[in-house]
Amino acid sequence: MSTTTIYPQRLWSEVKVGDVLPPIELLVEYSRIILNVASTWDYFPGHHNPDYARAQGQPNIYVSTIFFHGFVDRLITDWGGPSSFIRRRRMRMVASVHPGDTMRAEGHVLRHYRDDNGEGLVDLDIHIDTARGLCVPASATVRLPLAQGERLFSLE
Repeated sequence: MSTTTIYPQRLWSEVKVGDVLPPIELLVEYSRIILNVASTWDYFPGHHNPDYARAQGQPNIYVSTIFFHGFVDRLITDWGGPSSFIRRRRMRMVASVHPGDTMRAEGHVLRHYRDDNGEGLVDLDIHIDTARGLCVPASATVRLPLAQGERLFSLE
């Protein structure tokens, strides 16, 4: 039987600077890396060919950039809820993730503000680690829905 987790929608007015996003973890199995290669058509040899990866100085195949994007997005949308919208995402890969590693993503709110259109935005600081340390520092800007009846603009 399959279960689906329903994440509640977070409203912009509920968020404060310093709020911590609940961390997520993922055991990176060999098959998961290969399935990601096949599903994204990212056939760079380092993501599926162990000999090629070793020739690059890696101990084994490693996850792709797209894999990291999806993991960061999952952290954000699990926290923000189904109506959250990722307006911007920046990442820098500083270390590889290999089969058998457990990835952990964490983040916190850096800024809570309205843009020129009155939309509720949140800037996040995010990082992905393994037991060896930091793999991906990232940041994102997320639009969260306003509470019902909350005005886009102040009449002040």
